[in-house]
Amino acid sequence: MLKSMTGYGSSSFSEEGITINIEVKTLNSKFLDLNLRLPKSFNEKEIEIRNLVTQMLERGKVVLNVEFANESDTEQKQTYNEELFVKYYNELKKLSNKVIAPDQDLFRLALSAPDVVINTGEQGLDEESWGKIKELVVKTLQQCDDFRKKEGAELQEKFSGYIASIKEGLEAVTKLDPERIERVKSRIKGNLLNYVDEEGLDKNRLEQEIIYYVEKLDITEEKVRLSSHLEHFTEVLQSDKSYGKKLGFISQEIGREINTIGSKANDAEIQKHVVGMKEELEKIKEQVLNVL
Repeated sequence: MLKSMTGYGSSSFSEEGITINIEVKTLNSKFLDLNLRLPKSFNEKEIEIRNLVTQMLERGKVVLNVEFANESDTEQKQTYNEELFVKYYNELKKLSNKVIAPDQDLFRLALSAPDVVINTGEQGLDEESWGKIKELVVKTLQQCDDFRKKEGAELQEKFSGYIASIKEGLEAVTKLDPERIERVKSRIKGNLLNYVDEEGLDKNRLEQEIIYYVEKLDITEEKVRLSSHLEHFTEVLQSDKSYGKKLGFISQEIGREINTIGSKANDAEIQKHVVGMKEELEKIKEQVLNVL
């Protein structure tokens, strides 16, 4: 089952003053590139959330945003060192006056100075809240995974079409190849006759020369390998898991054989089909980057 690395999922919960909003977006990446946006109270659960993402999404550029609010929690979580705040503010005010600078930001600067804000409340999550949040995270990641499967099914259909087009090109090349060989033989013989009379032509020597050049331009092995790579690509495409990297490696091998056929064939008609196969392969290479 093919999966895209592009995905999206979101979940929300609101009850008894507790509001939870979770959103996940994914794009393609060679590895798992995870960006977690969590409230401070979730710090102790970050590793567990990362493990959930790794397990369910495996790979890709992932942005997971979690918003949590508990309106019923009215306990003050921080106090302020007023004496220290005033000292910071006065010192900043003196500096501001010396350089004749605006002082509208002095309050914010003094408030953010070291040890002015004192945290007094617990920053962790209770088990009941964490249980609900974890349930929503899993639900959101599952939505994203389902989205990926849907996108993957569309990609699979496209890949099948591209591979079918390359196979058609290969079949056309296979049909044209015998005619190409005959043209090569005729061309070699014609070139020799331009310099040597037919009566004085060494037929054994001519046959050796023809065999040498025909073998040099032979594309039988390349056609067999290309056909094998196309079948392998289709097998991986239809497997139970999504193997984006493997499909990428196979597409490189397909490209290598197509290029060799084009360079060895030395034939205008065959070259037209080679160009067509290359065009389809470029579509595969572009899309395969987004396969999990």
